[in-house]
Amino acid sequence: MTRLHSVLEIVHNPVLIVAFIGWFVAQALKIPIHYLVEKEWDIHRFHGSGGMPSSHSAMVVSAAVTVGAIKGFATTEFALGAVFATIVMYDAAGVRRETGRQATVINQIIRDALLDGKPISDNELKELVGHKPVEVAAGAVLGILVSCIYIMFLAQ
Repeated sequence: MTRLHSVLEIVHNPVLIVAFIGWFVAQALKIPIHYLVEKEWDIHRFHGSGGMPSSHSAMVVSAAVTVGAIKGFATTEFALGAVFATIVMYDAAGVRRETGRQATVINQIIRDALLDGKPISDNELKELVGHKPVEVAAGAVLGILVSCIYIMFLAQ
């Protein structure tokens, strides 16, 4: 097997294709959803973390569902995908969300703490890191939809 053949196998892997489609669609949806909520266009939402819907959830759920559809939902492969997806979604709504909350508090402390009348730092920590549970759930639903659409219409 040549290296080119190995690369072609990777780029034709349906699980990887669907996972990246799920991620891309979730990231693209963040722009109009941000506009609907904030009444401002922010193209940077495409490559930002956090927000509605969770692209991490969309990616891992679409991958897990596609594995289940191809290999079977009673297989070890699907079970591993489902466990991995659950861990990622828990992390997004739990640990990463707490990190964002802590960044908000630290940024406020930095703004309030003046050194000779100037803030002690001009660099703010990123506050939009994790997700609200509804954002994680929306990403999971999107992942299921992307996988189902791929399987119904695009799979060979």
